Amino acid sequence: MNLEEFAAKLNVLKPAGVPIPEGVVCSTPKEASDAVARIGPSVVKAQVPTGKRGKSGGIKLANTPDEAATAARAIIGMSIAGHSVGRVLVEQQCAIARELYAAVLTDVGSRSPMVLFSTEGGMDIEEVAENKPAAIRRHVVDLSRGFGAADAAALIKGLDLGPAADAIADVLVRLYRIFSTKDAELVEINPLAVLKDGRVVALDCKFVLDDASAARQPELAKVASPPRMTALESRGAEHGLKFIQLDGNVGVLANGAGLTMTTMDVIDHCGGRPANFLEIGGEAYTKAEVALDLVLSNPGVKSLVINFCGAFARTDVMADGVVRAWKKLRPKVPVFFTIHGTGEDEAVKLVRDELGFEPYDLMEDAVKAAVEAAR
Repeated sequence: MNLEEFAAKLNVLKPAGVPIPEGVVCSTPKEASDAVARIGPSVVKAQVPTGKRGKSGGIKLANTPDEAATAARAIIGMSIAGHSVGRVLVEQQCAIARELYAAVLTDVGSRSPMVLFSTEGGMDIEEVAENKPAAIRRHVVDLSRGFGAADAAALIKGLDLGPAADAIADVLVRLYRIFSTKDAELVEINPLAVLKDGRVVALDCKFVLDDASAARQPELAKVASPPRMTALESRGAEHGLKFIQLDGNVGVLANGAGLTMTTMDVIDHCGGRPANFLEIGGEAYTKAEVALDLVLSNPGVKSLVINFCGAFARTDVMADGVVRAWKKLRPKVPVFFTIHGTGEDEAVKLVRDELGFEPYDLMEDAVKAAVEAAR
């Protein structure tokens, strides 16, 4: 779940003691005009749960109430990355001396929280990571120790941050506290600004709440943006299937969430990119035709891995559903089966006899073939 900037600042940063500028959420040009009349020269910012708002024209300066109304009129109603802008944040302009970057996220490699800091703030952090990786400092957190003031001081040591260093370290500690107590997947401030008067202020905030934590964090879940689904994801939901469309080119059809995610990991390990998450375990195996059609309707799919591992669910029953769907849909993409577990012999024979495909003995070999075919 993503929180828009204003929701993240008001519900996450401010309660945690991270300084933020004064701001007002406005839904009309009149409200924006009134806000600037009260708080002075401001920045008018589109509120959508996505980045690159500035490049899309969704952030404008307003020095007067009239300028604020004009800016709000231009921004409200526009579309940014598929999100329709319904409101703006009118936020007091700040005299910026320096822009920094700070974040806490989960490090996939260590499976631990990682605190990030860079003096290259205000920029696309992915570009910084690619072009100047040494400009990003990282601290993998030992969960048994946490992340305290000494750790933050060590992370920014030698960066010539002047008298702002202590305040920056304090923000890093507070960010980690937010991450560890609010079930966050990501909390990011870009830019974290050092102002000309010496204050350190968060000028933006991205907060992603773990979907599974909605019950533990009801107040944050309540202010999170509703999930935006693609047309295929919506169609999957209508049929009771959890389908997540990705930007890869290797389609995935497996039984069980764990096996599906494992298959996706192996695709990534083999140098490919999964095009979706979709599992047809349990009763969902009866929806093989819908499931297969969903996967194949993704225009990015160039090959397909079908990976079944049976226990209570029989692979021959699942394979029968896929065979029927395949004959009806008659897809043209290359497909690579791998089948193991209960009903394996019958399933392999069915796929071989009815479709003419020879399932692979090893999942890795099937995935490698699919990745190669997608290139």
